Amino acid sequence: MDANPSPLNDSAENERRWRLVLGTDEPQSALAAQDQRLMQALNALYDGDGSGGGKGRGSLGRSAPKVSRWLGDIREFFPTSVVQVMQRDAFERLGLKQMLLEPEFLAAMEADVHLVADLVSLRSAMPEQTLDTARQVIAKVVAQLMEKLERKTAESVRGAINKSKRTFRPRFNDIDWGRTISANLRHYQQQYQTVIPEKLVGFMRQNRRVVDLDEVILCVDQSGSMATSVVYSAIFAAVMASLPGVRTQLVCFDTAIVDMTDDLADPVSVLFGVQLGGGTDINQAVAYCQAKIERPAKTHLILITDLFEGGNEEELKARVARLIGNDVNVITLLALSDDGRPAYDSQLAADFAAMGSPVFACTPDQFPDLMATALRREDVQAWAAAQDIKTVRADPDALKG
Repeated sequence: MDANPSPLNDSAENERRWRLVLGTDEPQSALAAQDQRLMQALNALYDGDGSGGGKGRGSLGRSAPKVSRWLGDIREFFPTSVVQVMQRDAFERLGLKQMLLEPEFLAAMEADVHLVADLVSLRSAMPEQTLDTARQVIAKVVAQLMEKLERKTAESVRGAINKSKRTFRPRFNDIDWGRTISANLRHYQQQYQTVIPEKLVGFMRQNRRVVDLDEVILCVDQSGSMATSVVYSAIFAAVMASLPGVRTQLVCFDTAIVDMTDDLADPVSVLFGVQLGGGTDINQAVAYCQAKIERPAKTHLILITDLFEGGNEEELKARVARLIGNDVNVITLLALSDDGRPAYDSQLAADFAAMGSPVFACTPDQFPDLMATALRREDVQAWAAAQDIKTVRADPDALKG
């Protein structure tokens, strides 16, 4: 094989790529078999007027097997990140959300957090057989996200709760692995290529009464625009609920309120319990959370919403101001997702910032450190600035009058 292709070969490859990008009026038989499949996959989605028909060379139609073949082709030709973009484009351009009601199609999808949000929003329309498949897909994505996020969250939160007191007889969940490995490096076993610890170092689990626990309330907007934030919130709530030293509650809302706290041991059940879509009554949800607060100075209210209030906005602002005045740590996240800076009510966001609630969007990778900062009662604004997170600036006139 020639490691340095000739200009002629390079020119032919460039011509091939442009032909695939721009399409061709030549018979597809003139293309290599693999290029024919690649072009058909692109034409089915992007050719013509977006209906999938275009010039008649490609279409997904309404056949689940045909869509499944298309999904197989794009997974073969493109990386996962591009596959996910093309799937979302197919939902919008070709109306393929209806296809999620068919198990064969659903099983072929490249699962990610956006697909989970779609499945949650459509579950009431799914037949029983498809619902079982949807649950399996959601469980798979949740397991992947838990594997990615659980350890960092547990270490960050546990470390924030009690860094000063340590024990050499910790329970498994309380082991400080970094210090344990450092203390046992001399016991490295070459044949196993690992450290076998003789001494464990961990966090001391104090015999504290419930009244001494930190309280975390995740109050999550479940309107359609916040779908991926709901997915991540359920996972983080489940992780934190399993940790000693912090009591976690999860409250989801639109114009109604669903308290999911009792289901946090199973985040898949949590997601099947929310109802994405509908209006938004933030004031009603904050009032519900306010009624559950017994020790304001030990409570952290994480309000996850785009702040498009459909309820009583003035009452909401007064309620949040009272919570902050009573020493509740109120943090407002405009989104908990990787989707970039969201649309939000800029005026209400500025009003919240003026009252003393930090307001910004947060990615899942940043959330564990955010919670550690909050639990230590450190300056969240300073933390956000250090993370290069753009926060909403307070309106100096917001509270006048």
